[in-house]
Amino acid sequence: MKGNFDKCMSWLLFHEGGYVDHKHDPGGATNLGVTHKVWAKWVGKESVSKDEIKALTVKQVMPLYKAKYWDRVKGDELPSGVDWAVFDIAVNSGTGRAGKFLQEAVGAKPDGYIGPMTMSLVKKADPKTVVKKIYKRRQAFYESLSNFKHFGKGWTRRNEETYHQALDLL
Repeated sequence: MKGNFDKCMSWLLFHEGGYVDHKHDPGGATNLGVTHKVWAKWVGKESVSKDEIKALTVKQVMPLYKAKYWDRVKGDELPSGVDWAVFDIAVNSGTGRAGKFLQEAVGAKPDGYIGPMTMSLVKKADPKTVVKKIYKRRQAFYESLSNFKHFGKGWTRRNEETYHQALDLL
């Protein structure tokens, strides 16, 4: 929903935290949820150093999150609550997967592209039901991953927090 981006960003940044470089995380060096690969592409470099990632600020990453995630999942057009559920998945698991989870929740063909047909179905759907279906699908996805044993507790906590926050926005 238009006007929810800043609130959703505050929740997202809480979930993402600061700098991490966990040996089991395929994303590698990450700060404020931004991986070194994503940041390098955003700034037009072949690669960036860990020090550059460590030095990232909220002000620097906000435009990236708006353009590469919020806008790609049509956050301004989604119902309040649904926007947050989809945005958080987009950042955590990719915009295509977020689109597919939304499409599955509203009965659209899950191709990952949130277009006019998907949006039409979203507008007809009960937002509470959509948020609940996304929550369940997301959890099933997490539990299917081989590194759930390393990150499952945190992913589950994040999914539950996102679910309750999304319901609060309805």
